[in-house]
Amino acid sequence: MTKQTVKQADKISNTRGLFWFRHDLRLHDQRAINALCDSVDEMTFVFVLDDKHDVSTPFGFKQTGEHRHRFIIESLHDLKLRLSKSGQDLLVLKGNTVKCLTTLLENNDFTHVAVNKHAGYDETAEVNAVRSAHPNITFIEEDALTLFNEEDFPFSINDMPDVFSPFRRKVEKFLEPQSPVATYTELKPHFAPMIPEEFIYELKSTLPTPKEDGFVGGETAALTHLDTYLFSWRSAATYKETRNALDTWRHSTKLSPWLAHGNISPREVMQQVYKFEETVEKNDSTYWIYFELLWREFFHWLQRKYGAKWFNFGGIQQRLPNTRHDQSTFTKWCNGETGYPIVDACMRQLRETGYMSNRGRQLVASCFVHELKQDWRYGAAWFEHQLIDYDVGSNWGNWLYLAGVGSDPRGHRQFNLQKQTDTYDPKGKFRNKWL
Repeated sequence: MTKQTVKQADKISNTRGLFWFRHDLRLHDQRAINALCDSVDEMTFVFVLDDKHDVSTPFGFKQTGEHRHRFIIESLHDLKLRLSKSGQDLLVLKGNTVKCLTTLLENNDFTHVAVNKHAGYDETAEVNAVRSAHPNITFIEEDALTLFNEEDFPFSINDMPDVFSPFRRKVEKFLEPQSPVATYTELKPHFAPMIPEEFIYELKSTLPTPKEDGFVGGETAALTHLDTYLFSWRSAATYKETRNALDTWRHSTKLSPWLAHGNISPREVMQQVYKFEETVEKNDSTYWIYFELLWREFFHWLQRKYGAKWFNFGGIQQRLPNTRHDQSTFTKWCNGETGYPIVDACMRQLRETGYMSNRGRQLVASCFVHELKQDWRYGAAWFEHQLIDYDVGSNWGNWLYLAGVGSDPRGHRQFNLQKQTDTYDPKGKFRNKWL
């Protein structure tokens, strides 16, 4: 039998699957991984660091800054280690996502591709491009980034409410969050694909040790933090009262970076919250964790409904704000030099750490749009560049909301900065630290 005949026989007898990681850098609660394991004889896990994140955007800076890049690399290290314990490996590529995957699929006789659904405009376009280039490959898509599957809702996504409150009422009336699925205990054998060296990205840095009061990327750190927050600190019992703190580690869940990169599943979070309610305490604060996850859910699906309008100056309402872009004003805001102390403290915290409290984000966005009269898209883009927990739905959705061109029915959400300062930093501790 010739080599060519052996290769053809191998193509017929073996099914080969590719799992494409994106915003889901974990192994637990992965319906798509489970489905792929049920469908193929061998498999490869891949993640692509897209070159577009290193290129300056029209806003004047890269999409991904150093803080988020570090968190992603940490997450990939952890994922690679966890896969190795199951006899698998993680292939990390660098380049144009569609080109990398197309090359990988064309040269290695893959029969299946599994990927988790994402409602983002660019994320959806990437999957469609890869799928259209390979019509003979079976694609498996599952929901793993949200509390609910798309088919769960009592409405189509195109008909979903544009305002949070009616969305929440319908969801709470008809739905319970999906339960996480069990982690697949036996992954199929690893297949090492052929790929040009120019696409291969070597993970070189060592994985940091998780800290008690800081963010380290990865599923291991995420699950550890959730358990600590709920069952060691028992902080969920007071979350509603403390969540607006500007700069304390235990007063809010701090889950957003791990949720944004899929290090932890929102369904797993809710399952553990339910466990906390059964074994420790159930009150308004434990419900409020679910309430905040519903906001995340709302923005995730709303971006699917509106597509490219999510990034338009006129937003989903197609109403042009009375603002403009002034580079000098924008630069001062980015550097924390606006002259509004609470805003400047928050912006310097963001620049140094890649993180800012939810309360702080509302204040600096309100100032940017209303006091400074600036084009909200530049503020959203700066957050995208800086934030460790950047999520396209929540980030741009909240900016649309504050700019009055999104889902806020009042259309003009302006905060009194002095009142907010007196309420959330009455003794000046936060301002003194960051200024």
